[in-house]
Amino acid sequence: MSATVPASGTGIAWGPALLFCPADRPDRFAKAAERADAVILDLEDAVAPERKARARAALRAERLDPTRTIVRVNAVGSPEFEADLEAVVGTDYRTVMLAKTESPAQVARLGGFEVVALCETARGVVAAPEIAAVPAVRALMWGAEDLLASLGGTSSRAGDGGYRDVARAARSAVLLAAGAHGKAAIDAVHLDIADLDGLAAEAADATASGFSATACIHPGQVGTIRAAYRPGPGQVAWAREVLAAASDQPGVFRHKDQMVDEPVLRQARTVLARFGEQD
Repeated sequence: MSATVPASGTGIAWGPALLFCPADRPDRFAKAAERADAVILDLEDAVAPERKARARAALRAERLDPTRTIVRVNAVGSPEFEADLEAVVGTDYRTVMLAKTESPAQVARLGGFEVVALCETARGVVAAPEIAAVPAVRALMWGAEDLLASLGGTSSRAGDGGYRDVARAARSAVLLAAGAHGKAAIDAVHLDIADLDGLAAEAADATASGFSATACIHPGQVGTIRAAYRPGPGQVAWAREVLAAASDQPGVFRHKDQMVDEPVLRQARTVLARFGEQD
């Protein structure tokens, strides 16, 4: 089956905190939508096999704002993919996250939808540039645990809690592929719900590196992600000063012992845009 649906043209209202919600728990849908910037209704890993049909029924019965909702479907070739796709076609949702995306051909199975390609296997990460080039792909996300499983590994993190080198390499590869094609990049979930300090550090690194959002698995993580993505007073003051100085000094110039050229000015504009200002 290849779905063809009317193009909404609205996409989702991107924000930094994207919250996964099991699709078989409609009692949580409204709370997730209230707490997060966008909700990812999950038909894949968060739902036990015997509850997949119930999850699809809940997806059709309960309505959230389609501009702020993504539906994660099972991987192409899995026993659940066709039924998931049929269920989504019967809703107003038009943004689909494809689990274990590994090729442009798999994305093509979602004709008519805007796609968040979840590159979470070795094949998917290696193919990320080709996947990002597909016009229907709005964003790329990476996933650490499925990636390590696809490699035969046992843990994405080392003893100090940080990602292993292979996970960091995959994270960078997906970010670069997204950026090269003008697509958004979404950082992976932080599984240790109680480790808000670790989440804050990873989210701060994500926004500084160029990610547009970080996915999360618990409402209690939303505030930490939002805070990390929002520029601090010092960053905002620096951006305003640099851009103000640039208006009087064409070309490269020195500002408080920092060399300022166009790449630095672009970074300053990004800071103000994330703060809600335009220079």
